[in-house]
Amino acid sequence: MIWFNYCRMEKLMDKILIVDDNSDILWVVETVLKRYGFEVMALPRGEDVIPKAKVFCPQLILLDVFLSGIDGIEVCNKLKDNPKTKDIPVIMFSAHTNFTDIQKFCKADDFIAKPFDVNELVSKIQFQIKAGTA
Repeated sequence: MIWFNYCRMEKLMDKILIVDDNSDILWVVETVLKRYGFEVMALPRGEDVIPKAKVFCPQLILLDVFLSGIDGIEVCNKLKDNPKTKDIPVIMFSAHTNFTDIQKFCKADDFIAKPFDVNELVSKIQFQIKAGTA
């Protein structure tokens, strides 16, 4: 509970954790979200998500399905099984899968297909953050 309270106290703007092993996509999404006023942390590896989430305290995680090493579905399941991260909304994104397929294997809150419309991405992020704080 101390971790949760600390994260709530530290919130100045909505924080988004982005995970994608494609550095170009990572840079573009990070740049766009910063321009929309989000505080962003970008990670290229799934292995780093849980430790960074515990420190960064994101209001949402944007997670690629297919990562090198540990894949996004496994990362999502670990996030949702961890008491300190289970309530953080996760939006999965990929060029290869649809949300129905992802729901069979993990507990993601939403999905967006690559390439995505920036307005749709921001709308989904805002919806999930609002739903997570209600």
